[in-house]
Amino acid sequence: METNIAPGLRFSILDREFKKKLEERANRMGLTAVQLRVLGELSRAESMGACEINQKDLEKALAVTHPTMTEIIKRLEKKKAVICTQSKVDARYKKINCADEYKNIHIELKKMDWEIFNKICAGIPEEDIQTFLKASEKMLENIEK
Repeated sequence: METNIAPGLRFSILDREFKKKLEERANRMGLTAVQLRVLGELSRAESMGACEINQKDLEKALAVTHPTMTEIIKRLEKKKAVICTQSKVDARYKKINCADEYKNIHIELKKMDWEIFNKICAGIPEEDIQTFLKASEKMLENIEK
């Protein structure tokens, strides 16, 4: 592969490959990668003791628009992956919970992420991987500013 690839294109190629691998794994579970990410975030928030999670919380956590999240939740509800009920905290919102079989999906998703990442990083020294992780953490901080 050409070593003179612009940084933005490198990120794009890596992102597409990562998504492709995650999509393959999600499809085996009867989900899309996006649905799996939403379930992962919901499961993680529930495991951390969040009393209620609503659509706005998921939109913010995953940087997704309201209409997009509405469709994702509808599809997850149709697949019986999430349960939506009226919020007891704020009647304007629905409380969203993972169905029992997805309660700890965030643990599985984290494993999948690392497996895919490790496959992509095969042959790279551990020190370089740690440097990348540190640098990408700073990049994410810079994006938030």
